[in-house]
Amino acid sequence: MVVTAKKVGDNRYRESFGRYYEDFVVGDIYEHRPARTISETDNTWFTLLTMNTHPMHFDAEYARHSEFGRCIVCSPLTVALMVGMSVTDVSQKAIANLGWREIKLTHPLFAGDTLRSESEVLEKRESGSRPQAGLVTVQTRGFNQEGTLVCVFDRTILVGKRGFDAEANANY
Repeated sequence: MVVTAKKVGDNRYRESFGRYYEDFVVGDIYEHRPARTISETDNTWFTLLTMNTHPMHFDAEYARHSEFGRCIVCSPLTVALMVGMSVTDVSQKAIANLGWREIKLTHPLFAGDTLRSESEVLEKRESGSRPQAGLVTVQTRGFNQEGTLVCVFDRTILVGKRGFDAEANANY
């Protein structure tokens, strides 16, 4: 995570997170911290919030008879947490999130599991329509506490170049 402080007045500094387009290097891997232990409440609330009615996520008796023998974490929650974990390293200075591709859920998560993630820079290129920005594609991988890969996806973001992002022009 790139953390800098910008002087905004006498004896006053403002913390700044994230990377500008120029800061991304193909092949670099960012380990996102902190990790997140997922509770049963997290999983139940997320299924209710998203109106996911599959009983594998909240009906312990139903799930007991499945191949897993217990409730599994709702997969969109896994993806959402991984995206959130990556923000300070990958998209804190993004102009836009352009999309995800190849989302693969390779192993279930359960309440009580701890999710950690990392992102690898796969490619970057200048924007053809926005000279003040570039496109960066990362692959984000999520692991449980045992190091088992649980989810992987590629994400492309539009990132401002140094001096052209909203933060550089904000006075808040």
